[in-house]
Amino acid sequence: MELNHIQRVYFVGIGGIGMSAIARYFAKRGCVVCGYDKTRTNLTVALEQEGILVSYLDDAAVLPVCFLANNSDTLIVYTPAIPKNSEILNYFKDNGFILKKRSEVLGIISKGQFCIAVAGTHGKTTTSSIVAHVLIDSGYGCTAFLGGIASNYNSNFIIGNNNVVVVEADEYDRSFLTLHPDLAVITSMDADHLDIYGDAAHLHESFGLFAKQLKPQGTLFVRKGLPLTAGLSYSVGQDSQIKGQNIRVEGSKFVFDYVDTDLRISDIQLMLPGKHNVENAVAAIAVALKLGIDHHKIKAAIASFTGVKRRFEYIVNTPDHIYIDDYAHHPEELRACFDAVRQLYPDKKLTVIFQPHLFTRTRDFAAEFAKVLSTVDELLLLEIYPARELPLPGINSQFLLDKMSLKSKRICGKDLVIEEIKNTKPELLLTVGAGDIDTLIQPLKAILRDV
Repeated sequence: MELNHIQRVYFVGIGGIGMSAIARYFAKRGCVVCGYDKTRTNLTVALEQEGILVSYLDDAAVLPVCFLANNSDTLIVYTPAIPKNSEILNYFKDNGFILKKRSEVLGIISKGQFCIAVAGTHGKTTTSSIVAHVLIDSGYGCTAFLGGIASNYNSNFIIGNNNVVVVEADEYDRSFLTLHPDLAVITSMDADHLDIYGDAAHLHESFGLFAKQLKPQGTLFVRKGLPLTAGLSYSVGQDSQIKGQNIRVEGSKFVFDYVDTDLRISDIQLMLPGKHNVENAVAAIAVALKLGIDHHKIKAAIASFTGVKRRFEYIVNTPDHIYIDDYAHHPEELRACFDAVRQLYPDKKLTVIFQPHLFTRTRDFAAEFAKVLSTVDELLLLEIYPARELPLPGINSQFLLDKMSLKSKRICGKDLVIEEIKNTKPELLLTVGAGDIDTLIQPLKAILRDV
C-alpha cells in the first residue's frame, strides 16, 4: 500500500504508545483518523483533544460511517495486544479491509526516507528520543516515532521538514523486520518476549536478521558484548570502538566524555541518571556525528534533553521526599534503575512499589525478578498486570514474593498502597512497572506534596 494513497485510517488499540504516534502522523497528513481502545487514558484524551475520534466500546455498531465500507484508500492498523476475539478487529477482517500491524505501517512510512532505527530489549525508547532531540535541537531536523512521551516535546510524535525519520524498532513479534534503516542502533538483546520467541537463541536470531536489514552503505552501532559480529561497538567502561569515559556525578547530573577513534568530546552533561543512560547517550552521539552534526551542537543538545515520561521521571523532588516513576518491567531494567537510584541517593531508604507485567514474563524470569527486588529496602508488590494474557495456574504475585529473600515485603492492592504511603510517607519512593501502575502517580504525588 502506497503512503500517498491512504485517506482514512482506523487504529484498533489506538491508546498504545507506538500506535498513538502513528495516529498523530496520519492526522497531521490530513487523513481521517479514528480508533478504538478499551481504556480511557491521558494519552487517548490527548488524542481526542487533537481532533481524533476515540471509542471505548468494542462494538462494530459504533464504528464511524466512513469505516463501514471497505475502500481501497482505507487502512486499518492494529496491535498484537488486541485480543483475537475483538469484535471491531474481526469486523474489519471479515469484510476484507487492508489490515497492517503498527510495524508494517512504520515500514510504509519510512520507505524512501532516510531511516534511523533504534532496537533493543531495553534502552531503545530513551536512545531514540535522545537521537531525535539532538537532530531537532541542532537544527538538523527529523520526524520521529517514539515509544514514550519525550518531555522536551510532550509527545511521542515529532514532525519535521526533511526526509529523515527516527523510529523505535520493536522486537516484539519480530516487528522490526519490516524496517530497512540507513543507520541502526542495537542497545541490548536480553531474553524477553519468550512467549513469542520460545528461547533466547531465537530472539538473538531475530536481532541478527534486523542487523542485516540495513540498507547498502548503512551503518550499524551495537552495544559492546552483544552476540553480533557486524557493526561499530559502543559502551561505557569497556574496550569498544566508541565509548563513554570519565563518568561522574555532579549535583543531580551525570557528566562524561565521549571518545571514538577520531574525536573526544569532554564534560558532556546529562540530566538522566545512571551509567545505562550514559551508554544510551553515547550511541545517540555516534549517530549524530555520523550525520555530520557539529559536536558542539551535539554537546549542547545532550545537556538540554530532559528525558522521557516514565523513564526515571521525578514526580516529587523536595528536601524531605523524592518520588521517581519508571517503566522498568524486566529484571535487567530494574537492576539499572535501582543502581541509578543508589548512585544518587546512597544514604536513603528505598521503598519500591512494583507491578509485574505479564504472567509469562513473571514465570520465565521469576528467579531474576526475586534477586533484584530483594536488593531494595522495602517492597510493596501489586498483582500481575495481564495485558494481552490469560492467567497461568500458580503464577501470581505470591509466587514471586515467596522467592524473595527480602524481609520487608508484602502484596498490596492499589488502595492499600495509597494508605500505606499516607501512613509512612517514605523519603525515597520508586514506582516501577509497565501496566497501569501509572494510575497511582497522581495520588502518590498528592500525598508526598501535601506533607
